[in-house]
Amino acid sequence: MTAKASYHFAGKTILITGGAGDIGRATAQRFAADGAGVILLDLNEAKMAEVTHELEVYKIPVLSFRCNVTASDEVAQTFSAAVEQFGRIDYIFNNAGYQGVFAKTDEYPEEDFQKVIDTNVVGVFHVLKAAAQHLRKSGGGAIVNMASYAGVVGPPNMIAYSASKFAVIGITQTAAKDLAPYHIRVNALSPAMIGPGMMWTRQTQLQAGVGSQYFDTDPKVVEQQMINSVPMRRLGSLEEVANSVAFLMSDEASYITGFNLELTGGQ
Repeated sequence: MTAKASYHFAGKTILITGGAGDIGRATAQRFAADGAGVILLDLNEAKMAEVTHELEVYKIPVLSFRCNVTASDEVAQTFSAAVEQFGRIDYIFNNAGYQGVFAKTDEYPEEDFQKVIDTNVVGVFHVLKAAAQHLRKSGGGAIVNMASYAGVVGPPNMIAYSASKFAVIGITQTAAKDLAPYHIRVNALSPAMIGPGMMWTRQTQLQAGVGSQYFDTDPKVVEQQMINSVPMRRLGSLEEVANSVAFLMSDEASYITGFNLELTGGQ
């Protein structure tokens, strides 16, 4: 476990989309450990139940909702239900996403491109809009949008995912300006290679399967190629991502908005 600063989240509430995934789960645990109530949104109800069970040890209130972020009415209804039961939401981690397939640009399937954009751009907008409407009424708060280092450098064979995450960074910068007068801070987080976990394993396997000039055809070799591209020569951890979200939400970051925090292991 990575050493972490302790923040004062007792009595606060965080809503996490993609709450059943690796990063959502780690972030829920991070905030619960500092006393925050947790609201989980995801499509995977079974995994959300697992996370909810894991959070019982922290003795904090937890709710979970099945929610498809690509459906604006569903997002709005879920926010209303969550606020009704919790009273207020202070922080929103806009984390739900879809990585998509890996393929060269001229071979990328259009239906998958649309699915990536619907989830990672339109879905992020739906959650951001609902969050902003609530936080304006309650007097302010903080939102962290999940971007990616893919939205900074544009890695090969990930044109849909890269496009979606470039968009998230732009969305963040505009929303930060629009919402600052209402005491709402909006920042983005852009992890590079984070693992171990499902997304890391999937990424190395799919990059190996493309057959491009950039990566080997053996996923184990691809793992090492990717790690060797990071100056610190290691993966970032899920705990480091969660700690970064906690910092951006905390009072210590109260002057930070419109910022994209890159977790890349150096340049």
